[in-house]
Amino acid sequence: MNIKEINTKPFDDQRPGTSGLRKQVTVFQQPHYLENFVQSIFDCLEEKTGRTLVLGGDGRYYNRTAIQTILKMAAANGFGKVLVGAGGLLSTPAVSAVIRHHEAFGGIILSASHNPGGPDGDFGIKYNISNGGPAPEKLTEAIYARTCELSHYRVLQADDLELDQLGEQSLGNMTVEVIDPVKDYAELMTHLFDFGRIKALFDSGLFQMVFDAMHAITGPYAKEILENQLGAAAGTVINGEPLEDFGGGHPDPNLAHATELVERLNQSGPHAPNFGAASDGDGDRNMVLGRRFFVTPSDSLAILAANVHRLPGYPQGLAGVARSMPTSMAVDRVAERLGVDCYETPTGWKFFGNLLDNRKINLCGEESFGTGSDHVREKDGLWAVLFWLNLIAMRQQSVEDIVREHWCLYGRNYYTRHDYEAVEQDSADSLMKNLRAKITELAGQSFGEYEVQLADDFQYTDPVDKSVSEQQGIRILFTNGARIVYRLSGTGTQGATLRVYIERFEPEASLHDLDTQATLAQLIKMADEIAGIKQFTGRDAPTVIT
Repeated sequence: MNIKEINTKPFDDQRPGTSGLRKQVTVFQQPHYLENFVQSIFDCLEEKTGRTLVLGGDGRYYNRTAIQTILKMAAANGFGKVLVGAGGLLSTPAVSAVIRHHEAFGGIILSASHNPGGPDGDFGIKYNISNGGPAPEKLTEAIYARTCELSHYRVLQADDLELDQLGEQSLGNMTVEVIDPVKDYAELMTHLFDFGRIKALFDSGLFQMVFDAMHAITGPYAKEILENQLGAAAGTVINGEPLEDFGGGHPDPNLAHATELVERLNQSGPHAPNFGAASDGDGDRNMVLGRRFFVTPSDSLAILAANVHRLPGYPQGLAGVARSMPTSMAVDRVAERLGVDCYETPTGWKFFGNLLDNRKINLCGEESFGTGSDHVREKDGLWAVLFWLNLIAMRQQSVEDIVREHWCLYGRNYYTRHDYEAVEQDSADSLMKNLRAKITELAGQSFGEYEVQLADDFQYTDPVDKSVSEQQGIRILFTNGARIVYRLSGTGTQGATLRVYIERFEPEASLHDLDTQATLAQLIKMADEIAGIKQFTGRDAPTVIT
């Protein structure tokens, strides 16, 4: 083999965030930038020689180029085999499924999730370990430390491989197998859900749905499962072809960006769809809609938890549940009623891994449109959509009726997230520093009808390995159960994104039809005043409200 060692120098901006390393494409295109990070990953992996790696991405711009580079570096670093999705495509949950199914050593996912793509868009890379889940903080910190001292990387000098034909090829002493990106994942879904009952729902002629793949990775998965296997009408999947720039759109499944889907679900008449859903760039997020009815991600998690016992793939029902700290406490009420544990973790799917592996939970979710279970170790957008389809088929109710029935039983958590995007980093850091300085003084203070019960900087101790994660977001909890949470997001690539989460519980059914922003108006105003958002950021309003 012609393996070459290339001299390099460290970059000072390669610390992974909550979902790996994300930067603009132009940053990754710098000489040695991608290679430095990949070599740092490989240097931190023990006993990798001869092992199997899984590789794929969401098809965004630079995906194919990066895959060819990573394959040659994997060969030069002693891997025995790489399983790569045809065309370089694999959704994030599919990578997890393939790792677990083939008992692979780990996997590399190329994606910036819901961030825009194209030459001027974003790119990302992260490593998943042998359980199929994201690398834990101990490993990501080791990778970052290695990027700070790297002096060379190893790469095989060879021609690019053909990625569009299934089958095996040789790359030096390493085997590269191009696999069907959908097959293993689709097979797994048949064991979790009642496909016969869902198919009967479509065959009835009384049920129609629209799935918006947003020109991202889930198009091929949704077409195979929804249209080919479950019998949904041709054209059920819209924007189903993965494109390098996502068709010029923003592959974030929310009301602001999935506008075509929202318009379809706002229609009326006999041919209007009953159910709508969307997924994001790499397939790990989901949005669920009924006819003229939006299901918040926090409510969706709670409803799935309350109904998991109905599915064939979960005969034991709800073993336990976990949510990220900023996620609404709606699921906590389900766990309490069912007598199971509910864990509150930092934001980042990696924090669910130990809980899932040790069978403390079998369902988990985040407010940022992510839900998943113990079938893989990533959040899974299409899985959540199939769950809702199975639930509708079994209960023979509309999405709205299912949600309202849940509210009547458990109460409603009015909840919103206000994002201030591309804030100057120094301004965002100053805001958080100022908040941390005042939290000890907030307890006992009253703001109108709201009295502060607790204010802290959230710290998490993993109940399995006892690792501690500090400064995970500032919480202000009020005596009536309301909450305000502030944190800086680790998924953006420009400046900082300040996320503010506001929540209030309403047990009275007659008050479950109020406007969310109006209902939370006093808390929203308090959130601005307590943190000095306008003072520090100069912003009069959030960039995005969900």
